[in-house]
Amino acid sequence: MEAYAQALNIAVPFFVLLIIIEEVAARLMGKSVNRGMDAISSLSSGITNVVKDVLGLSIGIISYAWMVEHLAIFEIKATWLVFVLAFIAKDFAGYWTHRMEHTVNFLWNRHIIHHSSEEFNLSCALRQSISEIFRLFTFLLLPAAILGIPTEVIAIIAPIQLFAQFWYHTRLIGKMGFLEKIIVTPSHHRVHHAMNKEYLDKNYGQIFIVWDKWFGTFQPELAAVPPVYGVKRPVKTWNPLLIGWQHFWLLFKDAWRTHSWRDKLRLWFMPTGWRPADVAEKYPVAILEDFNGFEKYDSQASKPLIAWSWVQLTVTLVLMFWLFNQIAKIGVPGIFIYGAFLFLSVFSYTTLMDKSRWAVFTEGLRAVFGIGLLWWQGWDWFGMGTIGSMAVLAFCLLSFLVTIYFQFDKIGGKGTVAKTVSI
Repeated sequence: MEAYAQALNIAVPFFVLLIIIEEVAARLMGKSVNRGMDAISSLSSGITNVVKDVLGLSIGIISYAWMVEHLAIFEIKATWLVFVLAFIAKDFAGYWTHRMEHTVNFLWNRHIIHHSSEEFNLSCALRQSISEIFRLFTFLLLPAAILGIPTEVIAIIAPIQLFAQFWYHTRLIGKMGFLEKIIVTPSHHRVHHAMNKEYLDKNYGQIFIVWDKWFGTFQPELAAVPPVYGVKRPVKTWNPLLIGWQHFWLLFKDAWRTHSWRDKLRLWFMPTGWRPADVAEKYPVAILEDFNGFEKYDSQASKPLIAWSWVQLTVTLVLMFWLFNQIAKIGVPGIFIYGAFLFLSVFSYTTLMDKSRWAVFTEGLRAVFGIGLLWWQGWDWFGMGTIGSMAVLAFCLLSFLVTIYFQFDKIGGKGTVAKTVSI
């Protein structure tokens, strides 16, 4: 828990720096790769995911350590070759995990948020799931366990393999020559994120593209088919917590509404997008098939609201890093209560970004929760000291007042229904 939090102290600022570099490079090249609200939504999704992971809010069905202990045939030491084998094994498992998340109905809920952005840039790489509660696919590391690759080696390799998937989420890098035959490149991953029929459910590889070529899921990027990004049932919200459970909610409603007991069970395990016939007829869901004239989601936020949303994101990041650096001192149950405040913060300000009528209510809850935590901590925000704690108190009150202003003033878009913007 603490080791992962310390790794994120380095990784997250590095990712943010690369996002800024990408934006500067895009402007110098005369291109546009970011939209403010979309980038804030992506970064906010990253916050919810890393907080969940640092707090250990997931359950493993089977552990790698157990597999090594009971199934290992060999016993090998941690040499450089072991690290290479571990990386290959982790990437092989990642390919099949990724492929199943795309092709099994209930597993898509774990992954939809990563594809929910209608842009393709470095910030969308941070759209990671908060709904991945159960770790289901440790068994895919069975080859590594049989070889006796130590648990400590896998623990080191796993975050490296994960962080190495960040760089290729960009439109600024074209095809990369012979590397296209070996590793996943930006061109390969643009295909993966696209909704076009030519590209759908292709290029599942995480580091090595050879898995796709071996298992029949490879598709090169075509000059005549520009990728269209997003999901075929657009999420139409900036709120990452809503996106994270949106598909599950549809499955739950379908299971409840269908008259067939067989369909109530099997719909969870059918191919992604499958719905019982009686429910699909009575409760149709709009699915994108023709991308001519496709319009991206845009809540038509004013410049002041966009600026305020960046402030909210920045404050939440600061509070997140305080948790990561004080996690041992805060202890249990404080770290989980702190985490709940961060989740509520993200939910609240992204609700305002959507210009939802619930924004004042959610922000009021956050203000009450935050002030309550300060009182519980003796008016010292988890060891932050007087000045920092009073700053948290002031921000809770200011944020509530600013939300009221945006909710009811025409600058915030009173009563405005979220619109879309053409590509």
